[in-house]
Amino acid sequence: MDLSDNNLWGELSWNWEGFNSLATLKISKNNLSGTIPAELAKTPQLQSLDLSSNRLVGKIPKELGNLKLLELSLDDNNLSGVIPVEIGMLSGLTRLDLMANNLNGAIPKQIGDCSKLLFLNLSKNNFTESIPWEIGNLDSLESLDLSQNSLTREIPQQLGDMQRLETLNLSHNFLSGSIPTSFDDLSALTIVNISYNELEGPIPLIKAFQDAPFEALRNNRALCGNNTRLEACASPTINKTTGKKGSRVVIVILVPVLCSLFLIVLLVGGFFIIQRRNRNVKADSEKGEQSCEEIYAIWSNDRDIQYENIMKGTEEFDSKYCIGVGGYGIVYKVVLPTGRVVAVKKLHQSQNGEMDDFKAFKSEICVLMNIRHRNIVKLYGFCSHVKHSFLVYEFIERGSLRNVLSNEEQAMELDWFKRLNVVKGIANALAYMHHDCCPPIIHRDISSNNVLLDSEFEAHVSDFGTARLLMPDSSNWTSFAGTFGYTAPELAYTMAVNEKCDVYSFGVVTLEIIMGRHPGDFISSLSLSSSSLTLPIDQHTLEDVIDQRLPFPRNKAANGLIHTIKLALACLSANPQSRPTMRQVSSQLNVIH
Repeated sequence: MDLSDNNLWGELSWNWEGFNSLATLKISKNNLSGTIPAELAKTPQLQSLDLSSNRLVGKIPKELGNLKLLELSLDDNNLSGVIPVEIGMLSGLTRLDLMANNLNGAIPKQIGDCSKLLFLNLSKNNFTESIPWEIGNLDSLESLDLSQNSLTREIPQQLGDMQRLETLNLSHNFLSGSIPTSFDDLSALTIVNISYNELEGPIPLIKAFQDAPFEALRNNRALCGNNTRLEACASPTINKTTGKKGSRVVIVILVPVLCSLFLIVLLVGGFFIIQRRNRNVKADSEKGEQSCEEIYAIWSNDRDIQYENIMKGTEEFDSKYCIGVGGYGIVYKVVLPTGRVVAVKKLHQSQNGEMDDFKAFKSEICVLMNIRHRNIVKLYGFCSHVKHSFLVYEFIERGSLRNVLSNEEQAMELDWFKRLNVVKGIANALAYMHHDCCPPIIHRDISSNNVLLDSEFEAHVSDFGTARLLMPDSSNWTSFAGTFGYTAPELAYTMAVNEKCDVYSFGVVTLEIIMGRHPGDFISSLSLSSSSLTLPIDQHTLEDVIDQRLPFPRNKAANGLIHTIKLALACLSANPQSRPTMRQVSSQLNVIH
């Protein structure tokens, strides 16, 4: 049965017992809502199930594991929760596509039991933890895509056992360490993408990696090897067998000793630094560079991000390396000795009496350095002392959203679907900060200046200089922070920090993305209330609101823009309690295709 692209609405609440002999069910590219019914398990002959490109929500029913499916496509929906471990019971499955949902948690190791899989796509979800090594058991697999998740740790050595693998995409995760040497045996591999991770070391000695374009390898820690875009790896100078044995002995002996010495030096050094600062500010200034290196070593573990490399890369913060100036500092583009590019924000000179502010800021940085979200700029580390205080971030190629919108050529390239994706990215980042961090993080300065766009126009929220942790046992009152034109109106009479301030700013930025300019006049012309979701935004009024530099949107783009504008207006409600949460906003936006 094929009912694809028939503009079907409603839920899948059918009498499935009447479909005993159904072998194929394809209802993709419709407007189906609700959850996937567990009653689908009452179709014992079903071999192919395709519910992709709908508006389905909820969890994947574990009952699907009772079927004899050969193909399962649930991609491009709004499904959430974890993949049920019962997926491993589908021993005859050849295709599994769950991309572009809100699935989370760990990828179940039971997927490795689907021994006949040829195609596996789990990209564009929120999967965490490591890649299960059991995926390496899929020796028939031809295509594997785990990109755009939050996967961590090293790539399992067992993935090199998939001799038939032709396409591999692990990009946009947080994978670290080196690429397994077993990848040298992936002789069938033709397309690979490992960009936007934290990988280092040599690339495999196969054609797929050595001929890979720069976009497939970019934004890693320190890859090397036989590729025109990479530096050559350093040649080994000792016998490998002897070296490995010697290294093990050295590690066993030295690691405990060095750790103990490091802790002793750290505690003693920290005590004397604090005493010195309290006694004499001038003495602190004279020893500034040494203190910076000590503090910086605590907050950054990257070998190539060192104080001297930052100083050399900017020629001690020469203005010719400046790429932006903000209220809290000057941003520089720095090319490190390995060729890696980072952004360094040099904070404005500290004033006397701000030591308490510095302590609070350092506490927040400790939390922010543990944030792992694809729509939040990565903070690699920081340095602070009397002479220089700076933060080191990942470098985002296109710069701020405001600059892109103000540039005629780039604004035209930022079409309607890309703009809707930017809005989704910002919403996902804020939802993560408000609802998935403990304690919640309130940004307080969401504006088009603090949203950066990478080469693919993906949004990255940046500039956490004014961020605050929303402590449950605190009043959370603070001094004013934010950018004029983006701050919530209640901040005119209260300094209480809560997540609804970010929601309001998000509404302003969303309208700015759609209109191509700051929506100040448009907002002031509306009388917003809690009923803003019902404001009459239709195709006709859309013409007066959208960026006139782009052609008028059609079909899905127009419907998506109308839905997004209504959500933005709800975020701009004058009553903070009437504004939706960012989790609600993110969920609503993710049903837009």
